[in-house]
Amino acid sequence: MTQTHPENDPNTLNGNDAVNQAAEAWKDAAERNIPAIEVAEVPVPADTANLRQGPSLHDGLLALLPLVGVWQGEGQAHGSDGEQYSFGQQLVIAHDGENYLTFSSRTWKIDAEGQPVGPDVRETGFWRISLKDEIEMTYTSSNGVVEIFYGEPFNERAWSLQSASTMVTETGPKTLGPGKRMYGLMPNNNLGWVDERHVDGEMRPYMSAELSRVAG
Repeated sequence: MTQTHPENDPNTLNGNDAVNQAAEAWKDAAERNIPAIEVAEVPVPADTANLRQGPSLHDGLLALLPLVGVWQGEGQAHGSDGEQYSFGQQLVIAHDGENYLTFSSRTWKIDAEGQPVGPDVRETGFWRISLKDEIEMTYTSSNGVVEIFYGEPFNERAWSLQSASTMVTETGPKTLGPGKRMYGLMPNNNLGWVDERHVDGEMRPYMSAELSRVAG
């Protein structure tokens, strides 16, 4: 795929057209955004997960534009002890007009009846993409993991990433190996993602989820 950098390809969508297409795809969430919390004034633009509100998306991020929003849904996880469990997730991907996206994920465990039973892992980090279509994603998690992923757009609705550096703190998961992730918009416009990890010489499922857009 050729990334939608206007300065490189005059035939690609401009920012306004891309935002209009996103607005049409997610009409129900178009008026909602990250809840504003006013504590003290900060002299820089606030994060927005709604492309129609706040600062304009940086032109360098157009290939990642469909990811911006607040997403929520459920998924499946495979714990380090072999346990399999269901989880709920809220994923916020936002921007402040600069050439990066902010990434914030909260998950919670779900019991066999579909009821939440307590918090699970949190992640926070950033997405960037170069003029050569190279995606950089960094994040740190609440269970003591820091990772750097590199990747590229798989197509206009999917993004493939592979871990280049996985660091685990002394109290973090001891068996977490390097992995790869795929994020993609499904035919129903939900966001699906899959994380696989290298275990005993092969890639195995680790976490996956399907999320619907609730804002943006």
